[in-house]
Amino acid sequence: MKIEHLTQVDSTNLYIRRYLPAGENVIVTADMQTGGKGTKGRGFLSDRGGVYLSALTFYSGFPAEQAFRVMAHAAVSVCRTAEAFGVVPEIKWANDVFVSGRKLSGILIENGFSGSELKWSIVGIGVNAENDLSQLRSIAVSLTEAAGRHITAEEAREKLIENYCKPSSFEEYLSYIRFLGNTVYVTEGEKNYRATALRILSDGRLEIDDGDKVRALSAAEISLKLGD
Repeated sequence: MKIEHLTQVDSTNLYIRRYLPAGENVIVTADMQTGGKGTKGRGFLSDRGGVYLSALTFYSGFPAEQAFRVMAHAAVSVCRTAEAFGVVPEIKWANDVFVSGRKLSGILIENGFSGSELKWSIVGIGVNAENDLSQLRSIAVSLTEAAGRHITAEEAREKLIENYCKPSSFEEYLSYIRFLGNTVYVTEGEKNYRATALRILSDGRLEIDDGDKVRALSAAEISLKLGD
């Protein structure tokens, strides 16, 4: 896979789109982004010291109903990277990676479909490595802080690329999910309620028991907080 590294870019996810017409698998990384984006249109802090990576991958014969596996693989890649530096990660469904209750990484996916098949995906991954998170200390953590030793963005970037290029399984993704069987708080439109998280289905939906019935929820349609 081709790898391109940039000193600065508005967004690696936007930049990598130039490779779409060529049908070429490629990874683009940057030291910093000036216009990084998170999920649901939020900005993503992208100062120097973090890892900012986008991967463009083309597929053949990939069923659209299994597209969640792309997101799952990205989250597993981050977890493997954290473990390589002695850090214990967990995945907050659907794809954020946390360490001891604070966010280590965010993932943003764009998929291209044709009929019933997934044809390509752009996977954007941001990982805190050695960046200054002093203003976000209560909600975010870096690999350096979590590991208790200095870990450079370059070290983290190389390890993340290595792990992303290795295959993973859905079972490995599930192994990093810690909250199943516990109480969660769901916000669904104007409705807020408590439920028990049961399992994650193969299409990525979360199955819950809300006390009245068992239902499957999509991460795109709800907000989720873990219970105490």
